[in-house]
Amino acid sequence: MKRRTLLIGAAGLLGTGLLATACGTSEKPAANVGPVAAPKGEVTFWSALAGMDKVSEAFNASQSDIKVKFEPIPDGSNGGYAKLSTAITAGNGPDVSTVEYPQLPQFVSNGQVVPLNELIDKGASIDKCSKQIRGMVEFSGNIYGLPYDAAPQIFWVRKDLLDEAGAAVPTTWDEFEEAGKKLKTISPDRYLASFNPNEVPITAALSWQGGAKWFNSENDQWKIGINDEATMKVAAFWQKMIDARIVKVQQAASDEWGMDLAQGNVAGVLGASWSARGLQKRVEKAGQKGAWIAAQMPTWGEPAGAFYGGSSFNVTKGSKNPAAAAKFIQYLSTDPKAIEARGNGGAAVIAFPGLTAVAQKAFDSSFFGNDIYTVFAAASKDVTPGWQWGPNWEITKTAIGDAYGKLTTGGTVGEAITSAQKATVEGLKQSGLSVSE
Repeated sequence: MKRRTLLIGAAGLLGTGLLATACGTSEKPAANVGPVAAPKGEVTFWSALAGMDKVSEAFNASQSDIKVKFEPIPDGSNGGYAKLSTAITAGNGPDVSTVEYPQLPQFVSNGQVVPLNELIDKGASIDKCSKQIRGMVEFSGNIYGLPYDAAPQIFWVRKDLLDEAGAAVPTTWDEFEEAGKKLKTISPDRYLASFNPNEVPITAALSWQGGAKWFNSENDQWKIGINDEATMKVAAFWQKMIDARIVKVQQAASDEWGMDLAQGNVAGVLGASWSARGLQKRVEKAGQKGAWIAAQMPTWGEPAGAFYGGSSFNVTKGSKNPAAAAKFIQYLSTDPKAIEARGNGGAAVIAFPGLTAVAQKAFDSSFFGNDIYTVFAAASKDVTPGWQWGPNWEITKTAIGDAYGKLTTGGTVGEAITSAQKATVEGLKQSGLSVSE
């Protein structure tokens, strides 16, 4: 089968919420003949997720048949995916990898992770996940990863600063603009939030929430719509917020960003459920306990949301012990003890049913001024269906990120989106894919 065809999704599945793209390595799904009952041996595990060393130790202590050797690697933005890809290609990669949902299609299309259908107990794992999250790891009927988290986008906000300005926590983007104006009235140098050029996935999530569909499979082609009407509406809004100085253009996780949050110069963070721990670390010494709350992302008028981030566990090509690796990733993604072992490593919304409650108990959320997990649950229910990641997210991400570098020197959000459309189409065509707009 040609690689182009391997990368084209089954269009009939798009409407079901499965979001399937055909990044598989066979035309027909692998038969689920069941996992090996009692695999044994050694498994290597690479991950950038905090706390996975503790989870590996807990697994090793729980049984004696499989020994996991854990190795932390950098996250994707710091070269983790390049290291992983190179190692797999060279034949010295790990048995188990951690790959985020946007990057997974490329690993699949490159044949660097293997189908799990014959290795896992589907009925006890992936079959229990929602169609929305299952669609992030299923391609052409084959399962290429077990989902770990399903992180909804969240607006973190200093409610005390909004109260001071007489502004309500915004539930729509119009209210967001109004709240920003009220903040400016009492403090001209205060911003409602930051616009982070180095966090392109935020733009994807905001566009997703707004009804955009950047990648679609249609008539044996990839249809690219990064500059679709919904996205351009989102882009125009954020350019308006930048021009009005309601949001500040600054790098996420920079010293400037952290100082602005600690000093109250920026009153909100466009983040996700997993942002809780990082935000707390940035501001807890500034005496802001109880001031920050989690809120659902403002909408365009109708309930809508998006995932922002999220990872899967995978068995890599060349694994010397795929059966044991599969048993381990099933533990990672479905066993309450794995969530408990990670401890207070972060505010996670777990994809497997029932495990978010376990994660909630493990995470101390007393720093925040409301029940953040109630907000997470509401946001998760409103995720807009129909989003599909494309065959090479890095092309789009790089194009938008490069163009965002000009936002403080006359560039615009809309120009960045337009340039990314062109770069993505050209890049995918150069990869030998059939592409339309």
